[in-house]
Amino acid sequence: MTPSFKSASHHADAWVAHIDGASRGNPGPASCAVVIEAKGHRVAAFAKYLGRATNNFAEYQALLAALSYGLESQQRHIKIESDSELLVRQIQGIYKIKSPDLKPLAERARELISRYESFSIRHVPRESNREADRLANESLDEAAGMQRIS
Repeated sequence: MTPSFKSASHHADAWVAHIDGASRGNPGPASCAVVIEAKGHRVAAFAKYLGRATNNFAEYQALLAALSYGLESQQRHIKIESDSELLVRQIQGIYKIKSPDLKPLAERARELISRYESFSIRHVPRESNREADRLANESLDEAAGMQRIS
């Protein structure tokens, strides 16, 4: 079943959330990052170390973080941009979600999406997602540095 969303793709007040997940080892040390912009200006940027996880799990965590942050900030319109074709196509209902680990994450994402007045998600080339990618990798680097010290 293809989910139906009221598209935010042309909504002037929509935030644009660039999201990325990263995993070294797949599964391995993982992190997610979000960069949110409104009308060309950065609203927020954050990353989180996730511990040991797959890259797809990290991508979903980035999506959930962006959606949660937007709702907590009273934002009603959001556009998600991700370089994960799998995540985008799964949320769009084009690809089936086969992984039992991802199904509850997708269900949670759909629940959060339903609370927006408008939502869109699109796949972008990795080059268009550099800042989120950089933050996710910095988070992994910092976590690796902290692990070496202990």
